[in-house]
Amino acid sequence: MYQPDKKDTIVAIATPLGPGGVGIVRLSGKDSLNLALRLFTSAKNNFQGVKPYRLHHGWIKDFQGRTLDEVLLSFMPGPGSYTGEDVVEINCHGGPAILQSLVDALIKMGARPAEPGEFTFRAFLNGRLDLTQAEAVAEMITAPTRASISLAQTKLKGMLGQKISELRSKLESLRQDLCVAVDFPEEDIECLPREHLIQKVRDCVEEIDELINNYNQEHIWQDGALVVLAGRVNAGKSSLLNALLGRERAIVTDIPGTTRDYLEESINLQGLPVRLVDTAGLRKTNDIVEKEGFLRGQELIKKADLCLTIIDSRLGPGSEDRDILKKVAAEKVVIVANKMDLLDEEPDWTNEFKEKKLDLIFISAKYGQGLKELTTLIRKKIIGHKKEPEPGRLVPNLRQKNSLQKARDELNLLIEETKTELPYDLLGTRLDYACTLLAEITGEITPDDVLNRIFENFCIGK
Repeated sequence: MYQPDKKDTIVAIATPLGPGGVGIVRLSGKDSLNLALRLFTSAKNNFQGVKPYRLHHGWIKDFQGRTLDEVLLSFMPGPGSYTGEDVVEINCHGGPAILQSLVDALIKMGARPAEPGEFTFRAFLNGRLDLTQAEAVAEMITAPTRASISLAQTKLKGMLGQKISELRSKLESLRQDLCVAVDFPEEDIECLPREHLIQKVRDCVEEIDELINNYNQEHIWQDGALVVLAGRVNAGKSSLLNALLGRERAIVTDIPGTTRDYLEESINLQGLPVRLVDTAGLRKTNDIVEKEGFLRGQELIKKADLCLTIIDSRLGPGSEDRDILKKVAAEKVVIVANKMDLLDEEPDWTNEFKEKKLDLIFISAKYGQGLKELTTLIRKKIIGHKKEPEPGRLVPNLRQKNSLQKARDELNLLIEETKTELPYDLLGTRLDYACTLLAEITGEITPDDVLNRIFENFCIGK
């Protein structure tokens, strides 16, 4: 990972790989403009140099001096650029060979290939973004729906980071009050009454709880709801996956156990991002690979927001299906009776599920019957009648939520210890740790391994 003391100039293709109408090569660092101009020739005869924040028309050469492409070049000087350093972007035709030839030429001139997320990492290190905003950049790029874009935009504007900083300031103010109480023990009651300390900490806990609840309620809009297809072999799980996707993703045969591992694909259900997972069919087997696929499927079922239990409507449920239903809460289950096209009338086995008031729906994955009703039911089961999150709603991601939970737990312990008359200097350690956890969210205090995990998941060029 890039270190703050390095001053090298980095380069990368900033647009997705593959053919396209336009491609962009991005440079960042003190030599960005100098390197670009060594390859650039302006279309103007009286060219007087590059002006910031303007597009300059001309041609670019490869490292052998041959004209490579007609381009538009722009220059954003630091510290007002995205990274906080001098940045140059070269817009050319989006052919992979053109883009890579340009990158190769700039590397020959002295630039270094950028690592994943390094442009955003430099923006973070140079104070252009806090860590919540940097993570929001990645969330914007991968946002699967309009709602997830809105949630990421709120964080990109710095609103979550601002909220976390405000909470941390409140706790640091309490920490200062504790220090005064320790320095002047005879003034203990006047400096910071314990009831006052407890109430102030409770106020912070309530604000943290609100953020955690926002995650619990809304995270599916940015992470996607996990919907697992489970059931016995040959019940039609893979056929249903293909039908919902509208394409042949999973292999479908009459041979039992075709799917031996799980397959995951994403779909958009009327604005709701859903991660569909087709698991290995349930049956007794001595096949080591199939057993491992079964175990992985069981773990996914436990984590699922919704489990679709696929049953061959002609055969009814087996012991394996009932085992699933024992492990999953009723509100997280839909019984999907497949192969309805082979039925003359509704079978008697459905009565036991109706008595238990479980959601049951008949479909034919082969012919698409009942799929519209099924997708409507899936969406209803996951989000009920809730609308998309309102603009401006602060929803932390999983990493941020975990840090908030740890900070909340620390503050709750502080409240209990305050009631036991524990000395103020010992109570202060709880506040210190809670402040550190909040600082990790915004990146003011963050271990290198955490930063590496965050930025290594970015695409190269961002």
